[in-house]
Amino acid sequence: MSYTLDRTGQPDDFDFLHGRWQVLNRRLATRVPGSDDWQEFPSVLACEPRLGGIANVEQIDFTTQDWSGMTLRLFDTAKRQWSIYWAHNRSGILFPPVRGGFDGDRGEFYGEDEDNGRKVYARFVWQRQGPDAARWEQAFSPDGEEWLTNWTMQMTRMPA
Repeated sequence: MSYTLDRTGQPDDFDFLHGRWQVLNRRLATRVPGSDDWQEFPSVLACEPRLGGIANVEQIDFTTQDWSGMTLRLFDTAKRQWSIYWAHNRSGILFPPVRGGFDGDRGEFYGEDEDNGRKVYARFVWQRQGPDAARWEQAFSPDGEEWLTNWTMQMTRMPA
């Protein structure tokens, strides 16, 4: 998968995510090629629609890590594309967005970011796995061609 900002989607792409989820996180402690020092920890995620469905807000609480994050997703109706923004309570900074959309049950979103002082391309991949499961992964790349997955989340819907 090569870096692209051409992917588009639909306003209902993230409707599946509305509600509460238990999440198993796997994150690389050291984000370098060949690293295999994965950390696993739980979290609880809650997502709600806004603005008639062209936006949603999510909060994720990393219960054993003593921090929280928030995602804002906005659908650009003219470009037919989602922008995904991230912030957390450790810095209070709104990170640059990734942009894209879904093709079937798979969504791809790309943007530019910074990791430990170096410029990187970022990729989020969303996979809908039926009504009660989903997967998210984050990868960074120095060139937009070769990707290192550094964080995954396996989500299971919590009963209402």
